Amino acid sequence: MASRNDFDDFFGDDEETAVADTRADGRLYRVPISRIAPNLVNPRKDFGTADQLIDLGKSLARRQNQPCPVVSRNAYLKLWPEPEDRLKDVDYVLVSGERRYRAATAVGLATLDCVANDDFASDRRTFMEAVVSENVDRQNFDPVEEAYAVQALVAEFGTNRAVAQHFERADGWVTQRILLTNLAPEVQDLVRKKTLPLEAARTLGKLARDKDWAARDQLEWWEGEQERRAAASAARSAARRAGSQEPVPMRQPAPEPLPAVPGATGPGTPSFTAVKPSVPSSNETAPALENDAPGPAAVHAPREPALAPVPAAVAEAERVVPEQPGPVTPEQTAADDRKPAKPFPYDDGLFAGQLVVHKMDLAEVAKMYEVLGLHLKKHEASSSV
Repeated sequence: MASRNDFDDFFGDDEETAVADTRADGRLYRVPISRIAPNLVNPRKDFGTADQLIDLGKSLARRQNQPCPVVSRNAYLKLWPEPEDRLKDVDYVLVSGERRYRAATAVGLATLDCVANDDFASDRRTFMEAVVSENVDRQNFDPVEEAYAVQALVAEFGTNRAVAQHFERADGWVTQRILLTNLAPEVQDLVRKKTLPLEAARTLGKLARDKDWAARDQLEWWEGEQERRAAASAARSAARRAGSQEPVPMRQPAPEPLPAVPGATGPGTPSFTAVKPSVPSSNETAPALENDAPGPAAVHAPREPALAPVPAAVAEAERVVPEQPGPVTPEQTAADDRKPAKPFPYDDGLFAGQLVVHKMDLAEVAKMYEVLGLHLKKHEASSSV
């Protein structure tokens, strides 16, 4: 057999000529597209629009930077013998790179650069790992296709845990992705368009699986979820606005003057009254003050030593001080208790929130916010049933 350059056309110029010596030794070959078949177990289904494929095809016509990994037809049929009739006219089967294959076909390219390696087809696990790894590792990989890819791995490995351990992932990584396979096609389209967030899609996938929801049930849940999210967002915005504004002070009633304690003024200490004392003469003296109203000070204060005489004018001022009220009786206390107190503004959530932010410790505000959040979620759950 004549020697050939590895990057030359492996099959010659005649694309219709059967090839008897297909090689799969890990080297790079230029293979006629008519001799390549797409991977029949490829979990990827979305390859872009027709215009996108044409644009990619034009780029491939200028230069193909990434070759397509392929295995020989015989190696593939050892793993999946069922599609033998569909592969009778080809020599290689794609492992990955079907989008490049479709783009090349769309613009009429004759060949594709491929790396042929039957090591990919040593067993089903190895093959599927090669198929999935290239796609899952892409940042822009469709999450729905990723879900089906991981599901295909579980079918080969047997359990979610086996797949997680093989790829050194947490068990939840596998479970969360497979949940998207429970969504109806129209709901999966919302995920692809990023209209339905992934975390909500996985929650819905679990509900659809557990409750056997049809497409209509799933779409109704998402409509209600959008309303709940909008309400929660509005509540958070209001809370942030309330926290950034100056708190509105409560209107407090004017404090009533506290009753003076009888006898609190010690002997010899002048009281401040509205009476202007006159200047006494040098020979006048004031009579001794009498403690007519025994109070706490009179009962508990120690006996004072005799003091110097107090001027008569000051003594006269002491006598004109209005009589201090006596102890408050139980009847008066009961009457005060019946006075209406200012109620908490239960009908004004914004004002109530401002009061709480102004009056309550931050740690206690956080506890209250958590309780309110749980209450809101329970209410939303009950209303959605």
